[in-house]
Amino acid sequence: MRVAQIVGTVTLNEHLPEFTGARLRLAIPFTAEELAEGVPERADTVVLWDELAAGIGSWIALSEGPEAAQPFRPEIKPVDAYNAAILDTVDVEIERKQQNG
Repeated sequence: MRVAQIVGTVTLNEHLPEFTGARLRLAIPFTAEELAEGVPERADTVVLWDELAAGIGSWIALSEGPEAAQPFRPEIKPVDAYNAAILDTVDVEIERKQQNG
């Protein structure tokens, strides 16, 4: 699971029947280092299924891969990313290891 920020909404012109009623969002996932430093250097984006009504700018917990489809069982949904939670706050502590030599 990764922390991400919602940056947009995706609107489908045509879709599979499994996507009827879906709310799709565009999010930027962050690494722990990017969270600690603030704004990411890269802007990779992910389209995710959002049943929690996250708004633009919301911080979320993003599940990806096979875990993203678990909330829909026994139905099958062709999703690769899912909004698992809306986060109120994000506190990051990075322990940096010192290299000798």
